[in-house]
Amino acid sequence: MILPIVAYGDPVLKKVGEDITKEYPKLDTLLENMFETMYNAMGVGLAAPQIGIPIRLFLVDTSPFAEDDVLSEDERAALKDFKRVFINAKIIEEEGDEWAFNEGCLSIPDVREDVFRAPKITIEYYDENFKKHTETFDGLIARVIQHEYDHIEGVLFTEKLSSFKKRLIKGKLLNISKGKINVDYRMRFPNQKKKR
Repeated sequence: MILPIVAYGDPVLKKVGEDITKEYPKLDTLLENMFETMYNAMGVGLAAPQIGIPIRLFLVDTSPFAEDDVLSEDERAALKDFKRVFINAKIIEEEGDEWAFNEGCLSIPDVREDVFRAPKITIEYYDENFKKHTETFDGLIARVIQHEYDHIEGVLFTEKLSSFKKRLIKGKLLNISKGKINVDYRMRFPNQKKKR
């Protein structure tokens, strides 16, 4: 089922997510719905707070980046096959000189800005079967993970911008929070009531 994506301005996007256990109700269905929602919106990542659930859960599928011709064959191959679920994730190390990349967010449509992030991360997480992993990622995969990880920490990419950039996009952000935007996917705006 395709779920509405929560828009900028909703307080749930500012909450630090809660850890969950393998007894979390209907986790398989939630994951299925999140993947379907992400693909419908043409995203490469989606965090539970973006669908209104403040828990430490996000998923990533970087395959759309694999079509980028400026990347090496190895980079494209890695991106093509990278699809993961991250539960109760904790970044334990960030390494290297931060680099800029133009980011967007399904909760903040039509806003894209350069964000600086570490090129390499080590992260501890549980997969959908609650098997624990500690892995190191770099490049675009690390970047997508960091963006989604920020969501479970209650941080949006717009908070990482300079004061000047924030002032430039202030009007756009206000319009998004008021629902004054056209998008090709379902969204829930802060002033809308939840449908039961």
